[in-house]
Amino acid sequence: MNARPGETSAQPPIAIVTGDFVKTGGMDRANYAFADYLARAGRDVHLVAFRVADDLLARPGVCFHPVKKIFDSYLLALPLLNRVGQQISRQIAARGGRVITNGGNCRFGDINWVHHVHALDPINDSGNLIRRFKNALAKRTWRREERDRVPMARLVITTCQRTRNDIVQSLRVPADKVHVVYLGVDPAIFRPIEEPARHSLRTQFGWPDVPHVAFIGAMGDRRKGFDVLYRAWRRLCANPSWNARLLVIGRGTDAAHWCERARRDSLDSRIELIDFVPNLAQTLACCDAHVLPSRYEGYSLVTHEAFCCGVPALVSRSAGIAERYPDSLQELLIDDQADDREVERRLRHWHANRQRFRAEAELFGARLREHTWDDMAAQMMALIEANGAVPSTTILRSSPAETQTPVVSK
Repeated sequence: MNARPGETSAQPPIAIVTGDFVKTGGMDRANYAFADYLARAGRDVHLVAFRVADDLLARPGVCFHPVKKIFDSYLLALPLLNRVGQQISRQIAARGGRVITNGGNCRFGDINWVHHVHALDPINDSGNLIRRFKNALAKRTWRREERDRVPMARLVITTCQRTRNDIVQSLRVPADKVHVVYLGVDPAIFRPIEEPARHSLRTQFGWPDVPHVAFIGAMGDRRKGFDVLYRAWRRLCANPSWNARLLVIGRGTDAAHWCERARRDSLDSRIELIDFVPNLAQTLACCDAHVLPSRYEGYSLVTHEAFCCGVPALVSRSAGIAERYPDSLQELLIDDQADDREVERRLRHWHANRQRFRAEAELFGARLREHTWDDMAAQMMALIEANGAVPSTTILRSSPAETQTPVVSK
């Protein structure tokens, strides 16, 4: 039962230090789901972050400790997030509570929930000199912080076996400290749409009656592999038998470059670039496939969501979610994500067998929808509670106490 406003929960409080608690996707969505579960369970939840969704702030027992981004930059604001996070973490741990951090964002040795290992993520070398310098600086900073902060955790929770192996091998964390809890989903939102409604929505979107393939991610982030996909798509479109359209959702800093390149290559009608869609689940469910030849992908929640909508997904075999693919969908996994010829072959194979892959994707998606966000959060809490309270030595190991920051609740 939820604690009433002004009422203190009898259970130990929990602090979560991370960037954002919002529903837009990725780790932000997972952070939101975990905090929301705790609040509905009646916990006092302290959120140290840049942003928190309004509906989460409205939950009884939720206290927001805001951190201001400097020049709207996550990178510049990370030292402040670490400092405020340590202050609140010491207070919560001293009250017998638990502290969850994300990767290298806060130096506190209790629970670390790792979504991404920067040590394995290649530096983004696209863009002009200033942008490349900024990307390299950010990557060096994130790698240094995760090397220092993840190993000090008493318990590490991560999203898949692939990332668990990366944490053990690259960050030298003992294997018995690292546990896997797969991400959840909202099955009422990410689900297949019946064909009449699907056809009607596609008509509303103005889509022609051809197969549609969705790429979701920033084009300027080389990690996502749009450059590889573009080369494969250009060759596919040179063949008159290829009738599919590519939807690129996310755009990013390189959008103007790719728009111009598509125009020069006469691919304007074959590639549609979209900044934002108001209903990602609906858009995904109307697509025929999802493709992500990512150079590094800790898990890929968007691929998980595509399957929950009954949409087959072609992703890199190295992506975390690939370990969950059933035998019937192994043909969609890309062995060499840098090889645009292989991406082209996989897409051709999907196109030739798309009815079969659709049926298999619906079966796989039905299994994924059985594991909700609440199931994920409950599994995490079972691990955390079995791990015991934070010892006083952990509290003392963090940097000396500083002036407390104000608490903002509603």
